[in-house]
This record gives sequence, C-alpha cells and structure tokens, in this order.
Amino acid sequence: MVSSWIAPLLRAVPAIALAVVVTFSADHSATLGLVTFGAFAAASGAVIVVFALRQEAGLARNLQLVQGALGVVAGAAALAVTGGGLSYLVFLVSTWAVATGFIELYLGLRARRSTSADTKAISRDLIFAGALTVVLAIIVLVLPPDFSQPFTGPDGVARDLTASVIIVGLLGAYWAVLGVFLVIAALSLKWADAPTPAETKA
Repeated sequence: MVSSWIAPLLRAVPAIALAVVVTFSADHSATLGLVTFGAFAAASGAVIVVFALRQEAGLARNLQLVQGALGVVAGAAALAVTGGGLSYLVFLVSTWAVATGFIELYLGLRARRSTSADTKAISRDLIFAGALTVVLAIIVLVLPPDFSQPFTGPDGVARDLTASVIIVGLLGAYWAVLGVFLVIAALSLKWADAPTPAETKA
C-alpha cells in the first residue's frame, strides 16, 4: 500500500527537523520545549489521523484515531501556552508519551498476529516507536524538576545543567532517533511494496 510507507515518512519530517533545531539551539528553556513539542505532536498527530481515516473500520483504526487526536490536542495545548513553564512541559510530554506510546505498542503487538508479511513488518516499526515513546515518558517523569548541577563548559564559562536543559535535550535526541528510524522503516516498506523484476516483466 502506498500509505504504508508514506505515513512514517511524513512523521519523520517534523521529528528530524525539530531534532536539528534543538541540537543547534543554545536555548534549552521550557519555552523552546513547549514550542518544539507542540509542533511535533500536532504535526505527527495530524498525519496519523489522516492516514487512519483511510484504513478499514475496526479497533486498530479507532485506536489510531485516538492516538492522532491526542497528539493534535497535546500539540495545540503546548503551542497555546508556550510560557507554561517546566511543570506544564513535563505534564504534557509525559501524558502524551504514556498514552500514545502504549497505544502504538498495543497496535504493534496486535499486528504481529497477522499472516501478512507487510503487516508484520509494520508491527515491528510500531513496537519500536511505541517503546521509545514510553521510555521518553519514564525518563521525563523520574527526572526531579528542581534538578540543577553546576558545571564549567569547554570555554571555561560556568553553567547550570537543569531539568529543563535535560528534558529539551532529551526531546531532541528522541526526535533524532525516531526520525531516522521512521525514514528507514518507510524506505523498507516502499522497497517491499515495489514489484520484483519478474512481476514487472509479467
């Protein structure tokens, strides 16, 4: 199916773009975290909703719609209150990550029972993405919000490693890993869907 590889590719675009933004930004404040998270959650959620609507009616389609809707709502909530601070960022990221991560994990485990090779390949992608998102939620939740560790950078300037810096950096790392994985998954599905020389000749 065309949509089987286009969907992960479209989800990868905002993830990679925002990973680059976070990597090259000196500002790792909660405001940057809310803006970048909001953009990713809304864009990714919209992609999931659009492609879920093209699937056959059933439990999997309904769960994908819920997953996508949660992303759009979380993204809109983050972008609407970009000055909400660290606690608001932690709340949105952890809530979104727990809910959507477990939905994606369940969909992946459920798809493993299929006899279709394409569906089994998609199930592996869903399981990895879901597990990665749940891990993100766990780390964000266990990190003390008042964490602060003074350190001296390579330039000799004294700085503070705060919870905000860690969480925003963690989001950047999450998007980098997820984005690269989704690109690989999309290309693998595209090549799997491509007709073989024998099929083309026939």
